[in-house]
Amino acid sequence: MSAYEFFFSFYGLLLGLSVAELVGGFARVLHERERIRFGWLTPALALFVAIDIATFWNQAWVIFRGAPFNTFLLLVSLSIAATFYVAASVTFPRVTAEGAHERVDLDAHFWAHRKLVFGCILGANLIVAVMVVILAQADAGFAKVASSVTLWTGVAIFVAATATAAFAPWRRVAVGALIVALLYMMWQMARSAAELASTGGWSPMTGAG
Repeated sequence: MSAYEFFFSFYGLLLGLSVAELVGGFARVLHERERIRFGWLTPALALFVAIDIATFWNQAWVIFRGAPFNTFLLLVSLSIAATFYVAASVTFPRVTAEGAHERVDLDAHFWAHRKLVFGCILGANLIVAVMVVILAQADAGFAKVASSVTLWTGVAIFVAATATAAFAPWRRVAVGALIVALLYMMWQMARSAAELASTGGWSPMTGAG
């Protein structure tokens, strides 16, 4: 087992728990759908969190693939993944805790918890951004990555949209920031899909197993 495989067995498990918590929260809401007022803000927030978790799974490959095994890196990964877990666990309401007969408004839940969820996502991303800056001082490969104008433009858009969605006192501004963040994420996913298509995708495994 390589250092990265050992590291990712820990980090991937923690991120996986965040995904499970997010999907489980959605499933619980569907199970109680008779007393749920859905709206679209909380589902949009869940999509935002889900895509960002998937992005971090990719970043683990890019950033940590060549890292040596080190306890400090485990602590850094724990802080990132734990932050995501908190965000994922708060995205959907605990419907069973709201009272057996009370109706639950998902839009109201969004406004009550947006600062915590967006704040956690922002914090996790800033941890990684700081890591990239520090690694750029010691490694030429990371220095090349850190000098990319495209990278930091994307980071600036993401940070500005996420911080605005979290802390803007005007609801229309916060909703607009959430839409901007989602559109930026979807554009990034579209770029990845186009890159996959341009390389020919992948072929099925053939021959004896």
